[in-house]
Parts: sequence; C-alpha cells; structure tokens
Amino acid sequence: MLIMTGVVLKERPVGEQDKFIDVLTEKNGVIEICVKGARKITGKSGSSTQLFAYSRFCVQQRKDRFYLNSAEPIRIFYDLRNSLSKISLASYFAEVLKCCVEEQTQSKDILRLFLNCLHYLEKDKRSEAMLKSIFELRLMSEIGYMPDVVACRECGAFEPEELYFCVSDGAFFCRECFADDSEKDYIMIKSAVLNAVRHIVLTDFDRLFNFRISENMLESLSLVSESYIISHLERSFSTLQFYNTIIGTGT
Repeated sequence: MLIMTGVVLKERPVGEQDKFIDVLTEKNGVIEICVKGARKITGKSGSSTQLFAYSRFCVQQRKDRFYLNSAEPIRIFYDLRNSLSKISLASYFAEVLKCCVEEQTQSKDILRLFLNCLHYLEKDKRSEAMLKSIFELRLMSEIGYMPDVVACRECGAFEPEELYFCVSDGAFFCRECFADDSEKDYIMIKSAVLNAVRHIVLTDFDRLFNFRISENMLESLSLVSESYIISHLERSFSTLQFYNTIIGTGT
C-alpha cells in the first residue's frame, strides 16, 4: 500500500459505480486513481474523492494503475461551489495543472501554490484577478518558464517608467531599447506591473500573496500573466474561456 496526499483535479465516472480521479500529489506529480464503487461511498470517504478535495489517499498499485483502498479528507474547499466564478477559476487552475505536471515528478511547491490559491479564493482573502495572475506566473516559474524580470534585456535599466513585455521571449525592454512597435507580440506596461511580476516569480513563498497593486495595474498584470501562460504552454483552455465569459471579458 502507498500513502500519499493530494488534491483532486478531475473526476470521471466509469460504468455505473466506479470513477477515475486525477490527483495532484506532493511527490508523484499528477496520477490517476481508480475509485471502485465510488457512487456507493458516503460520508468522509466519499467527500475525500470529490473535486478539489485535499485528502490523504491509501492506494494499491497494480502494474501501472493505482486503485483506491481508503481516503481521509484534510480540506474540502466546499464553499467554492457557492460562486460560479470561483468554481470556474479553480477549474481553470486544475486544467492547467493536469496539462503541465507529469506523473512521478516532485510537486511539493506546485501543490502548495494550488492549495494556497484555493484557500484565498474560498475565503475571499484576495481578489480573483490577483490570484489568477499569481497562479499563472508562479506556476510557469516553477515548471521552468520564469520570465526574465531582472532588468531591460538590452541596456540593463532596472526600473524605467514605461516598458514593453515581449510575450514569446518573456523579456522586458525599456522604451529606448524596444526595437519595433509594429510587433504584435508585446504588451506595454508600467513599472508597477514589472514590480508585481518580480514579486510573484522571485519572492519567498511565505510572502507570495503579500503585495498591493491598483485596479488599473492589476488589469495590465492579468493581461501579461494570461498571455504568457497561453503562449508558452502553446494551447488554449476551455475552462479559461468559460471563466472569462463568466466575469465579462470573454467574447
């Protein structure tokens, strides 16, 4: 038997009684677990395998497949279901994680990021827009796609008043060094947005959620983080499209 903790990212019914769950674990990446008789399970065992449940799983491995023996919930995040925008944003986070975290990879920091985002989202302790940008930029940094935020890539200017963020390069350029304003692959931003990006990708985790940014700058930060993750993961996400529709930014 193997004991592991993780968060359920997705659940899929199989037949009349069973289901598969995709779980983001601390030490094994994202794994698929077969839950036999799932629709008959009630109480704590049933809640521990539902969407977004953070649980302790006891599983048995047979060849390349995991089967659930028992489970105990640690945190359910049930109140996310009280808001369509919250549950949609959490579903987007889950879809991204399922896409970019492979099986048998160390995922302690990524799991911590997801759990903290769910906590702040459920408790309304940070805005949805801020949490979305934190998740997108910090996750990309954790999986090896950290943007170049030290200074202007050309001249080394640390904090120019206006900058251009080139999405495909993940680099910032000051106004004087930006080569071609006909390029479509850039976003013009203020230094406050650069400072927010620096904080998200470079700060210690204990301070990750502790920064302030104005509403206008947060809108720009959201554009940067969303454009960056879509460009570098090279795919779209149906949950993101739905979330943007819900909050009024979709088409």
